[in-house]
Amino acid sequence: MVFEAVAKMIADQLKVDPSQVTRDAKLVEDLGADSANVMVLIMDLEDQYGIQVDDSAIASLKTVGDVVGYIEQKQQ
Repeated sequence: MVFEAVAKMIADQLKVDPSQVTRDAKLVEDLGADSANVMVLIMDLEDQYGIQVDDSAIASLKTVGDVVGYIEQKQQ
């Protein structure tokens, strides 16, 4: 499932406890990501899922759930 893979990727990259990575967790406020972390995460997700994340969509990806939903939408 997409959520588990994305959650593991986020936990590994941000070096946070996997239990903190919930659908409602905010990347910046809750998990401590900065803009560089977000950009690396986006590039990793693009490679992992073979998608292109639109620049205009990046600002709307605030929570883990937002990221998962975006990936699932792009895979349809």
